[in-house]
Amino acid sequence: MDISKATCSDCNRPLKVSRMSCPSCSLVVEGNFEVSPLAQLSIDDQAFVMAFVRHHGSIKKMEALFNISYPTVKNRLNAIGAALDHSFTAPSPNLYVLEQLSRGELTVEEAIEKLT
Repeated sequence: MDISKATCSDCNRPLKVSRMSCPSCSLVVEGNFEVSPLAQLSIDDQAFVMAFVRHHGSIKKMEALFNISYPTVKNRLNAIGAALDHSFTAPSPNLYVLEQLSRGELTVEEAIEKLT
C-alpha cells in the first residue's frame, strides 16, 4: 500500500502515520507523524525525482533513462514541482533563533532580543 496516498475508507481524508517501529530492536514510537512532501508524491514521481537528483539534474540523461522527449521531461518536472508547491510552507523566520536557543548557542535574553 502506498501510504502517502492512503485515505480513510469512511471519510476519504488522508491517513496519518501514527506508529513507527524498528525491525532490528523492536523499538516502537507512537504519535502523529507528518509524511514529507516528497513522500506524498506517487511512487513513480518519487523514482523520477531520485533519478533526476542522482544524475545531477541532467535533462539529457533523463531523456535517455526514461526514453522520453525533452518537453516530456520538462512537463513532468513542472507537474512534480506544482504538486510539491501545494504542500510547501516556508519555515517561520523565528525558527533559526529558536533552534540556536535550543542548542544553547543563545541565551534566553539574546533570543528575545532577536525575536522582537
